[in-house]
Amino acid sequence: MSENKDPQVAERGQSVEGVKFVYDFTEGNKDLKDLLGGKGANLAEMTNLGLPVPPGFTITTEACKVYLDSGEEPAALRDEVSAHLEALEERMGKRLGQADNPLLVSVRSGAKFSMPGMMDTVLNIGLSDKSVQGLAKQAGDERFAWDSYRRLIQMFGKTVLGVDGDLFEEALEKAKETKKVTVDTELDAADLKKLVTKFKKIVKTEAGRDFPQDPREQMDLAIKAVFDSWNGDRAKLYRRQERIPHDLGTAVNVCSMVFGNLGPDSGTGVAFTRDPASGHQGVYGDYLQNAQGEDVVAGIRNTVPLAELENIDKKSYDQLMQIMETLENHYKDLCDIEFTIERGQLWMLQTRVGKRTAGAAFRIATQLVDQGLIDEAEALQRVTGAQLAQLMFPRFDDGAKIEQVARGIAASPGAAVGKAVFDSYTAVKWSRSGEKVILVRRETNPDDLDGMIAAEGILTSRGGKTSHAAVVARGMGKTCVCGAEELEVDTKRRRMTVPGGHVVEEGDVISIDGSTGKVYLGEVPVVPSPVVEYFEGRMHAGADDADELVEAVHRIMAFADRKRRLRVRANADNAEDALRARRFGAQGIGLCRTEHMFLGDRRELVERLILADTEAEREESLKQLLPLQKKDFVELFEAMDGLPVTVRLLDPPLHEFLPDITELSVRVALAESRQEPHENELRLLQAVHRLHEQNPMLGLRGVRLGLVIPGLFTMQVRAIAEAAAERKAAKGDPRAEIMIPLVGTVQELEIVREEADRVIAEVQEATGTRLKLAIGTMIELPRAALTAGQIAEAAEFFSFGTNDLTQTVWGFSRDDVEASFFTAYLEKGIFGVSPFETIDKDGVGSLVKAAAQAGRATRPDLKLGVCGEHGGDPESVHFFHEVGLDYVSCSPFRIPVARLEAGRAASQSEGSDHR
Repeated sequence: MSENKDPQVAERGQSVEGVKFVYDFTEGNKDLKDLLGGKGANLAEMTNLGLPVPPGFTITTEACKVYLDSGEEPAALRDEVSAHLEALEERMGKRLGQADNPLLVSVRSGAKFSMPGMMDTVLNIGLSDKSVQGLAKQAGDERFAWDSYRRLIQMFGKTVLGVDGDLFEEALEKAKETKKVTVDTELDAADLKKLVTKFKKIVKTEAGRDFPQDPREQMDLAIKAVFDSWNGDRAKLYRRQERIPHDLGTAVNVCSMVFGNLGPDSGTGVAFTRDPASGHQGVYGDYLQNAQGEDVVAGIRNTVPLAELENIDKKSYDQLMQIMETLENHYKDLCDIEFTIERGQLWMLQTRVGKRTAGAAFRIATQLVDQGLIDEAEALQRVTGAQLAQLMFPRFDDGAKIEQVARGIAASPGAAVGKAVFDSYTAVKWSRSGEKVILVRRETNPDDLDGMIAAEGILTSRGGKTSHAAVVARGMGKTCVCGAEELEVDTKRRRMTVPGGHVVEEGDVISIDGSTGKVYLGEVPVVPSPVVEYFEGRMHAGADDADELVEAVHRIMAFADRKRRLRVRANADNAEDALRARRFGAQGIGLCRTEHMFLGDRRELVERLILADTEAEREESLKQLLPLQKKDFVELFEAMDGLPVTVRLLDPPLHEFLPDITELSVRVALAESRQEPHENELRLLQAVHRLHEQNPMLGLRGVRLGLVIPGLFTMQVRAIAEAAAERKAAKGDPRAEIMIPLVGTVQELEIVREEADRVIAEVQEATGTRLKLAIGTMIELPRAALTAGQIAEAAEFFSFGTNDLTQTVWGFSRDDVEASFFTAYLEKGIFGVSPFETIDKDGVGSLVKAAAQAGRATRPDLKLGVCGEHGGDPESVHFFHEVGLDYVSCSPFRIPVARLEAGRAASQSEGSDHR
């Protein structure tokens, strides 16, 4: 097999010896997904396994990239395609589109990563006014030939020539109405001939050209259309949603046609080696007699369960079961399979590792370990933190007395509540206005993707577990109920009718349960997930009442905890949150924000501190705050006894503790107009004006407050030290760490540290207790990161505050920019994901890495952590593992996610080292 020796030369479109753009199915294998795409690589793999795959060839992703870069196909491509087509014709004993014995082919996309329905496919290429007669004679079935021809014109017209697909659908519906039938299989050959004529007129009118009769022109145009579909709106949207790189390109698979629409002994189906919704082993999938493959995934006709195939065609069923077992053992994973039966002959059209729900992912991973197909390290790679987060969402309360109106197929689990909407545009519009919506359709198609992303859940009246809606919803982790046949969905009138005649209008609230397939009117109450109950200790794995999902999660988490190097702490500000975090597996507190302790009934004391005119007044305010702060820390240290607690000294601007300037101005003006006493309000207003800043996040806050407000940080350090001494006296094990925020230069830290060391020494002497309190800083300013080597001289630990570091590196004010232009940046592809959601590795990440290295060069035992929101983001956790941090800290409910991803990161690093 030739190699792509110089892809860059190939990308210039030059014909160079050794550059190969087309591979026969007999030449590739499953490891060539970068070059052959997932579909082409797996077709080659099945061919290698000796499975019944129709002959064909694959045009590589490199050819696509040349075309997309230059607007022209590589110079060598046409000749290579011709050579492979000639070999295919010789093997099949037919020629493409010849009049008496035509070879027909499909042209299908196939990117490296599965993008179900996002790119284009054209079936039955090679049919024309002449060859349709030859196909009818060859098959002995005139109806089949004309049905295949109308399908080609319909798909080619929409996909290649850009004709509105609804025009073909409307013509098909009108033909059925005229014949007084409900399904297209009831149209006879004469009806289909008329439909072909109508379809060709639609093409001529809408595309401004005749439907091409030259079969090679059909194929060449279809190949270009598949290339073009890589940059189609729905494909780009899907890639952004799934974080698939935009520069991969798609392969094109040209495959000899096999026909499932040749009568009752033919059909097409999709099968899974395990249930993609639950993970259970068994016979799962859909089958449709007398149909082509697109009919199944489009959901336009309701299928029968795959198990029914045993009664319809036992020979094919038994062969399929054997092949499914072969593929699952070979791929060592759940496989998603497309197949066609042509007059009793089974053909395999595709296989891939199947998309699955979060619950199925955890169950399948542990099942495969038990079967000896994979080890624990591989099991960790089969699940993700995002999937675990889905399992922690609430579910519907089974005891709620809410009216169930229908039941469909449980396609993708979850409990979704929202207002019914009947098109994608409305779903997006309402969602952006803050409404929660359920997208209701007869069936979805790829054009509905933006609405599916915006919706809480998807409900369709047609289709099964393998329909477009089901497959895409599972991939996105969206709740989905498909095939609820009792519902009459009228998208034009924006309503659906439920059994009993009740009408659900657009805007009415409905609830759907993707775990059971049930559909309810109104809002169904939710209850906690059993997975959350497990993490909180209210359900024990291995107990009689623990379900298999909880058991699977327990086992995977145990794998992760054994593997991970990163420790996981919590962001928690009070004992209640600390105890919850500890139940969720926190190994300490990485961020206690003391400003949260200054609110509520303590606000008045803070106001007095800010308004103090004399040193005595200020000291009195601090004296009253001290015991309150100490009590906070005693409770916190008790809750996290034996684990580190990093306490950040006061960080936000002081004006945040004062009343709103507008509200206060009104109060003062009203008091003056009524001649009422208002001296205190006036002093407050003067203080608000005095402290007002144009950009407070870059003003008087953090360490700057401690330096200009005498005694403020001293009081906090004393409270921490005294609380630690009290816990020690009570035989506790407090492990407090004091963190100085917003340091930009080592001199700031040295001054605060010197005062803190003095206070700690005083407390030790007064209590007779030896205290070991680490003092460190947050790295949240670019200057701090760039001078980390100097700052490490005075710091025992760094905690990267990546929220503020992202703001200061990018020059973003988070509260402003997310609402103003982030949506546009995401849509234009400037961001793949918000830098506040996943760390910007190239910018912010580079500073984190450099600061970590410089800090440890100065102080080798420097402890390094992160306490921004990125600490609980799956992708960011992997980055923090790679750069050598010691721990991440995140909100309590994200702790399990961080634990899992830390285990996955360590396992991946191990695998890379071994390779």
